[in-house]
Amino acid sequence: MTTTVSVPRSIDIALEDLDRERTSVAALDPGRQKEMLGRVRLRFAEIASHWVEASLQAKRIPPDSPAAAEEWLAGPFCVLRNLRLLERSLAGIERQGSPGLPGPVASTAAGRASVRVLPGDLSDRLFYRGFRAQIRFQSGIDPEAVERIQAGAYRQPQDSGKVALVLGGGNVSSIGPMDVLYKIFAQRKSALLKMHPVNDYLTPLIEEGFGPLIESGQLRVVKGGADVGAYLCSHRHVDEIHITGSDKTHDAIVFGSGPEGRRRKADRKPLLEKPISSELGNVSPVIVVPGPWTAVDLEFQAANLASMLTNNAGFNCNAARVIVQNSRWSLRRDLLQAIGRVLASAPLRRAYYPGAFERYEDHVAAHPQAQRYGDPGEGELPWTLIPDVPSQADDDPCFRKEAFCGLFAETGLEAESVPQFLDKAVDFANETLWGTLNACLLVHPKTLREAENARAVERAVDRLRYGTVAVNHWPALGYGLCSTSWGAYPGHPPHDIQSGNGVVHNSYLFDSIEKSVVSGPFRVFPKPAWFLTHPNPVPLARRLTEFEARPSALAAGAVVAAAMLG
Repeated sequence: MTTTVSVPRSIDIALEDLDRERTSVAALDPGRQKEMLGRVRLRFAEIASHWVEASLQAKRIPPDSPAAAEEWLAGPFCVLRNLRLLERSLAGIERQGSPGLPGPVASTAAGRASVRVLPGDLSDRLFYRGFRAQIRFQSGIDPEAVERIQAGAYRQPQDSGKVALVLGGGNVSSIGPMDVLYKIFAQRKSALLKMHPVNDYLTPLIEEGFGPLIESGQLRVVKGGADVGAYLCSHRHVDEIHITGSDKTHDAIVFGSGPEGRRRKADRKPLLEKPISSELGNVSPVIVVPGPWTAVDLEFQAANLASMLTNNAGFNCNAARVIVQNSRWSLRRDLLQAIGRVLASAPLRRAYYPGAFERYEDHVAAHPQAQRYGDPGEGELPWTLIPDVPSQADDDPCFRKEAFCGLFAETGLEAESVPQFLDKAVDFANETLWGTLNACLLVHPKTLREAENARAVERAVDRLRYGTVAVNHWPALGYGLCSTSWGAYPGHPPHDIQSGNGVVHNSYLFDSIEKSVVSGPFRVFPKPAWFLTHPNPVPLARRLTEFEARPSALAAGAVVAAAMLG
């Protein structure tokens, strides 16, 4: 990796500033950092509407489009919620040396310690009624030890600080800012955020929001392409790296590019020895457990599945990519037809992310059965469902490559019972599909009334080797709740990185995390704000953002009033 590229002098100055202040930054006490979080939260509250306006303009989304809600939820809402929850944790550390346990600690059927992280307060109970989330810990962590593995960076003396380079993702505008928050407030490190070229138009606003951190010497924000990223990775003032992107970008950083990089990877000889954490995408499975679904159930879950694909035009690492069904289920085709009806009514979106058309063609080329919905204009792609991909086709691109556009596939597994299907589906997800970021299970409550089925579902949640497992809803909740962890299943070596290494968000600051599990009702009312079929999601998304910026009873009432429109 070369360090001879031409970069602006301002980038070296930014790193020199961080290096100069690293020791004093590491010594900042929790009370000072809690106060800093409050100031940053108010700054982001002031720029939230400008942030959304800029994102809508860049993605060419009309301000009155329902899709505008996505830019509220995936932008300022997530950052403001993350700030509020981190502020609460720092208050606990200041008061008692620990954030405190948000909910009861228990052991799973597989013997893993777990702790409930949602609901964490009254607003969670009000806004996410019926939803639950827990963090499950790696083997060897006893329930009695859970509180002792919180806020490790605040329990250990920080003799000298470290500077972390954050290479922000370009698809979702909250990724880079929230990765910065984790480095600074969970790990007590200084950070240099390099904005991704796709969304570097937000740089002035991000700098304004993070003004207090920049003024205190904890953060700098820069722009640049791959050459600047390579230069920064090798810079002597950068101690470690966090990247959100693709496994190919990760490999280029760690092993180098071209034939030499491939040889280094094969020989397991990294070019760069610095610690690297990462979040690198996924071929996300949705396992549909057969059951006595009604016509209303089919329509609700079809909208649920379509929303998992179409959000952000399909440019999400947690988008649904492979629907896994029991080929013997009598309603298999009915569900696919219901999904098709939803996609046919969904407005097409600009395929703004680089490489979308090439990835799309790569996936549909070998699948004449691909079903396309919509009449794409210039710069658009149709929503696409590829049904009946043979589950035995281990090397099919639908299973091995993340499409990262508005396309997903479906496959069937032969099974005679719910437990048998779930065991096969988990094996298929774990062994055939690429990545370990997130997975979803859809299971009807009547199916769970049979004890054997309920045990099979719990066994499936335990066995799925994914960093987030969601039951009945989009795993993106694990990203946006912030009290949950977000990242790959642990254990990937650098030469087989898959969905990455390490976690972010995790506002209660736990260590030794295996996965987060999020569950919700099979059908919910009011309709969730992220649903494609929500009739008026923008007011709800905006009110949720305003609550996270300035929580109050009045703001909570405004959220409830907006939610009832769904």
